[in-house]
Amino acid sequence: MSGAEETRDGVGLTSLNQPLLAGGDVTKRDLVDYLDAVRERILPGLRDRPLSVIRLLRGQDPFMQKNLPKYTPEWVRRTSVWAEASHRQVSYALCDDRRTLLWFANQRAIEYHPTLSTVADPQHPTHLVLDLDPPEGDAFTAVVGAARLVQRALAEVGLAGAVKTSGAKGLHVFVPVAAGTSAEEAAAATRALAVHAERLDPALATTAFIREDRGGRVFVDATRAGGATVVATYSPRVRPGLPVSFPVAWDDLDAVSPADFTVRTVPALLADTDPWAEAMPAPQRLPDDLVAEGRTIPVARVQAMHEGKRRARARRESGGG
Repeated sequence: MSGAEETRDGVGLTSLNQPLLAGGDVTKRDLVDYLDAVRERILPGLRDRPLSVIRLLRGQDPFMQKNLPKYTPEWVRRTSVWAEASHRQVSYALCDDRRTLLWFANQRAIEYHPTLSTVADPQHPTHLVLDLDPPEGDAFTAVVGAARLVQRALAEVGLAGAVKTSGAKGLHVFVPVAAGTSAEEAAAATRALAVHAERLDPALATTAFIREDRGGRVFVDATRAGGATVVATYSPRVRPGLPVSFPVAWDDLDAVSPADFTVRTVPALLADTDPWAEAMPAPQRLPDDLVAEGRTIPVARVQAMHEGKRRARARRESGGG
């Protein structure tokens, strides 16, 4: 590449000393070096999965890129997926190797959001995900408490999962599922598990999709299903200091803070280990009764849409606007 300051694996790297975030001291070189250092850990979670990235160009707001730009090198693997929302084919990257990862880093792609299913089997997700979202303020201790509820809910139905920080203020619980589990079955089981966790302590956790209904509780989000994406383990996030989504042992949750894990601290914390691979249970068959229960629970987004319309109608009828 013309003007490249450095070349790695055939990828020309440019503007490496530019700050990534306004007012911050993290540079593009920090991002490139970090992703290169952790490539053997992050790539297994990206490989063969349609990838969306969040890029941060100089002087612009962050944006999510799904469709690959026209200037993408021909050696970047890709897959075409029909997007129902925009009624068009979207060309997603498949980030399978170091070269592609470095190319994305040079494009100032900070966050990596793969799908829960592979390109070879899009109708069968490999994991369930419960996303634990804190209430307003930095209430990580509450999120840890909610994660413990999810852990108990899983154990009560004979399942197990692994937990990681989201890289922001929440936690993600991943539950690997047996091959052949359909997207519909996975979504139903996720809804049921969220409700089980909520029942264990309704003062701490809620499945209320509408924010104003959460009442200062941790939102147990069961909507990461179907074609949804989840930020990859070891992915940086577009936040001051570039925190990283990082695996945490269940027993260590009370002793950590999301800010402990950044692009500068994580390589030394990892050394030669891969705690995410080590923590992940073997794929599990979902209990039939759990799936059946989940099928009776309304899909949160759909329910929230109908409830929003009902409330708007009630306000109009009462003269409230």
